[in-house]
Amino acid sequence: MIRVVISGTGRMGSTVYSAIASADDMEVVGVLDPIAINFNIPEGLTSHNDADQLFELVKPDVVVDFTNTEALPKLVDAVLNHNVRPVIGTSGITPKTLRYLENGLSEKNLGGVVASNFAIGAVMLMYFSQLASKYFDSAEIIELHHDKKVDAPSGTALTTAEKMRDYRGSDFINNTPEITHIENTRGGLLNGISIHSIRLPGLVAHQEVIFGSEGQTFSLRHDSTGLDSFMPGVIMSVREVMKHNVFFNGLDSLFGLK
Repeated sequence: MIRVVISGTGRMGSTVYSAIASADDMEVVGVLDPIAINFNIPEGLTSHNDADQLFELVKPDVVVDFTNTEALPKLVDAVLNHNVRPVIGTSGITPKTLRYLENGLSEKNLGGVVASNFAIGAVMLMYFSQLASKYFDSAEIIELHHDKKVDAPSGTALTTAEKMRDYRGSDFINNTPEITHIENTRGGLLNGISIHSIRLPGLVAHQEVIFGSEGQTFSLRHDSTGLDSFMPGVIMSVREVMKHNVFFNGLDSLFGLK
């Protein structure tokens, strides 16, 4: 059995808990939240607000983290201190923290995954957006999330724009209006790609990438209508980090989509 700690007890943490607890080859051995425990923890299951202390108590193989960027550096230290394999879906991880984690896992010969989105369809969207980026000079991203999401743009949108630029090898051509009646109407700009963030009740996680050229447009879209859409990717990641002693930066790497 793979011994798993769930880090983060919001809506996503609760969904991850249910998915891991239902897997035949995994067991939840502890719950971590540096802020507050927000769902009912089954009696007898260890919970703590300190990663080092929890890992020392329950000796997990894997930690699945959906918390925030403030809590992440301390979790990374605990992961490396206790040889725990991380599956991280927290948005906004800094390049410095990412390098530190990757180098630490490599030194200890441990597997790990950091991904901006665990929905398999979103991984496909990012991959196909990369392929299309070589054939279109202009592109925009519209990402739509629920109104409780704390950051904008989403990690998925940022990752998509970065992968598109890297694959293309140059910035996209972006339209700049002569007159802008309302500031930021054209969205935020990254690599020549305008990114538009929508936050509304009723949404979960959605993204559309629109390419344009003379006489045509090409659109790619993915919709997550429930948090359960992320669980197959989380479950697969937990299994894969136990099989491979390498660091996967994104599920596309784990899937071999290069």
